[in-house]
Amino acid sequence: MDQTYKSGFISIIGRPNVGKSTFMNKVIGQKIAIMSDKPQTTRNKIQGVLTEDDAQFIFIDTPGIHKPKHKLGDFMVKIAQNTLNEVDVIMFMIDAVEGYGRGDQFIIDRLENVQNPVYLIINKIDQVHPDELLPLIDKYKDKYNFKEIIPISALDGNNVDHLLKVLKNEMPEGPQYYPEDQVTDHPERFIISELIREKALQLTREEIPHSIAVVIENIERREKSGKVFIQATVITERKSQKGIIIGKQGSMLKEIGQLARKDIEALLGTKIYLELWVKVQKDWRNRQHQLSEYGFSSEEY
Repeated sequence: MDQTYKSGFISIIGRPNVGKSTFMNKVIGQKIAIMSDKPQTTRNKIQGVLTEDDAQFIFIDTPGIHKPKHKLGDFMVKIAQNTLNEVDVIMFMIDAVEGYGRGDQFIIDRLENVQNPVYLIINKIDQVHPDELLPLIDKYKDKYNFKEIIPISALDGNNVDHLLKVLKNEMPEGPQYYPEDQVTDHPERFIISELIREKALQLTREEIPHSIAVVIENIERREKSGKVFIQATVITERKSQKGIIIGKQGSMLKEIGQLARKDIEALLGTKIYLELWVKVQKDWRNRQHQLSEYGFSSEEY
């Protein structure tokens, strides 16, 4: 007797920096979503595909739902909210360390009209004592009628297998939407730009807010050398930020390039040559033309 095949779309929502991208990368098995300890790292819907013998999970890692402060923020929140009615299952992820906050209530209010099953995922349980979990679970139980509450650690994989079993049970019968070796629906250019942006965020720490974007200018595969040549521009809003990203005698930009190159080579499976520039575009996060040019067009939402 043939086994029933299941497939489903699963939205991962939550406040910024609760570990959504870490979870996505863990279950997919490779880096497709950038990770940073700064909030609002994810700016577009990142679709990650996990294919098993009897099921296909399509995870949508959304930008953290937050009160927007600029047009880019509006775009990010619209994306996150519009996924709620497009999926089969919703994972509402919270941070066990941070606990309940106003940002969570902001999200819960938006779940009131959602018909799809919502699972509360308490992430980062490796960072708290088990005795702290029960009061946290009770608090959220009073706020919303969750289908189930599942504590996990996305970083070390604790209880992630159980979560996947629960999600599989919830998913409807359906086709295999993507080939079994495909892990994301985003093109290489997007992932490459995200990997470069991740390194810029990691290395500049608190000196650079989320006012940078990365635009891939050119990707060229050269047969003679076997290398892939990539040219990219890091966009900033102020000259002072440009100076920080370039660093003394170009040291910071060089380090960003070296670290990004390792991840990009792992992604492409080949040696690359990466050339980076830095360009100032004042107040680009509030300019619709620039937002569209850099891939943040909200027209479809």
